[in-house]
Amino acid sequence: MQGRAMQTEPTLEARYTDVRERIARAAERSGRRPEQVILIAVTKNAESDDVRALLEMGHRDFGENRVQPLLQRQAMVDEFAARLRALPHARQGRAARDAETVLTGRATADDSPDPVRWHMIGHLQRNKVRRIIGSVRLIHSVDSLRLAEEIQTAALKRDTPVDVLVQVNCSGESQKFGCPIAAALPLAEQIETMVNVRVRGLMTMAAYSDDPEDARPTFARCRELFEEFRTTGIGEGRFDLLSMGMTGDFEVAIEEGANLVRVGTAIFGPPKHEDSGED
Repeated sequence: MQGRAMQTEPTLEARYTDVRERIARAAERSGRRPEQVILIAVTKNAESDDVRALLEMGHRDFGENRVQPLLQRQAMVDEFAARLRALPHARQGRAARDAETVLTGRATADDSPDPVRWHMIGHLQRNKVRRIIGSVRLIHSVDSLRLAEEIQTAALKRDTPVDVLVQVNCSGESQKFGCPIAAALPLAEQIETMVNVRVRGLMTMAAYSDDPEDARPTFARCRELFEEFRTTGIGEGRFDLLSMGMTGDFEVAIEEGANLVRVGTAIFGPPKHEDSGED
């Protein structure tokens, strides 16, 4: 068009780098190191080629809102990641090692294989727990005792415990999933009694707003709850994960204490197709 410069869409690598830099600055503002914050790339509206490209850049933490897409993505990613590991120069990237350390509390060797970690970040129906129990590193959205009991039943067949977060409705929105604030500690304490389920922290979602600052009170309240829970000794030292913040507000979430952020659009761009919302 004459008289108007053509605007070029930023590349996936540019968007990813920008998000990483924004995370680093927000972490520094909160008095923490950038590597203490895990970026979960939400693949809900991502193209398969973009997910593969992100893997090639060394990213290893991915999240999905729904069970069936998660399983489909995981199959694709596992196959591609196996090919990457077979390359002679394949080594685990620093970001992947840092994330593994935050999630497990243990450092990994520099030359260990790249782990691909899947996070279930959306509402989880009890009848679909068994389908994903061995496929995800962390379930962010446990909001009822009945769901926790279903996870425990499925987890009893596994050698390793399932790590979960209690989802709390700190925004007070009636349409939001998450247990009420007053019910969060009793739920966490009940999960604590389960043999093969470990409660690792809290998750919340802020109300949508064009102004990220509007989310700050919600995140601050969740951080207060998180600290209150830790003083009770729940989790025996493993209660250390706080999942808050998405594309529109992740910097505020980090400033308020989040060490896991769930970002999709800022990395992959706006959705290129309609999502039915069905699982």
